[in-house]
Amino acid sequence: MGPEVTVNGTYTVHDVHPCYESDHTTYVFTSNPSIICVLLYIVLGSLSFITICGNLLVIISIIYFKQLHVPTNYLILSLAVADLLVGVVVFPFSMAFTVTSCWYHEGLFCKVRGSFDVTLSTASILNLCCISIDRYYAVCQPLAYKTKINDKVIGIMILVSWGVAALIGIGIMVAGFNQGKCEESCLIDALISTTLACIFSFYIPVIIMLCIYLKIFLVAQRQANTIQSTTCQSTRSGTAVSKMERKATKTLAIVLGVFLLCWSPYFFCIIFQPLTYDVTPIAVIETLNWLTLSNSMLNPFIYAFFYSWFRSAFRMIISGKIIQGDFADSKLF
Repeated sequence: MGPEVTVNGTYTVHDVHPCYESDHTTYVFTSNPSIICVLLYIVLGSLSFITICGNLLVIISIIYFKQLHVPTNYLILSLAVADLLVGVVVFPFSMAFTVTSCWYHEGLFCKVRGSFDVTLSTASILNLCCISIDRYYAVCQPLAYKTKINDKVIGIMILVSWGVAALIGIGIMVAGFNQGKCEESCLIDALISTTLACIFSFYIPVIIMLCIYLKIFLVAQRQANTIQSTTCQSTRSGTAVSKMERKATKTLAIVLGVFLLCWSPYFFCIIFQPLTYDVTPIAVIETLNWLTLSNSMLNPFIYAFFYSWFRSAFRMIISGKIIQGDFADSKLF
């Protein structure tokens, strides 16, 4: 039997949670879960499994194949590590607490869960931001790329990303502990900590990425127009340029669209909640939180599966070919 939960008011069991059942004036975690509760476990467990497997493929590929040992891929490796930890640590905690006690009790484990959630998710976002900076120099300043983006610079980017993420995660946990000990200042402290976390974890990185990807798109479009003007203006050339523009547009749309689709609803809800008179239902918050976590599952598909050399590496790993011999020096592209 799970933890008992006292619910004030006249809510029905369906208003509380599909995994709880009524026991007169209290609700207890059911020993005979409904179909919805079982499906909830299956769906969330599947998300965790796919996230772990996808990011493991990325990590093994970059570490094993020497041809992938380049500064850009180190950022993708850092991103994959963050997303893997989200799948290993945050997903199971969130899966357990989404259907049990964290809905109603802010205990130690719930605060630790929140701290890991914020730290790893922020690390994932900041790594995405660093990747956009790397892409900016690769596309907009290709001649200076190797001098400005080297192993040392990439190492600093990764350390800063994880350092800032850890500070924000620890700050959120400390604010959560303090909230249970203070009185009138609790709401103000929680509001300030939440607002600062949203600004540094989401809004600043998003603004940076939007500006960078817009600049990349404009430069890529200008380069395509330059290529078109210096050719024979043939139909074949025009078609090739048109394909380049469409490919650049599609890539940027996928990168930004999926990221904003996953993250924007949650942070908009959090930042505007203090301005509303009604408290946002916990079910809505949890649903939006899971939408943000799903970005860690999608990142391998967006940032790794998009490249043909990663697909080649994945095929060799999944087929078990790398176990049969030494293929670390294989040419993937």
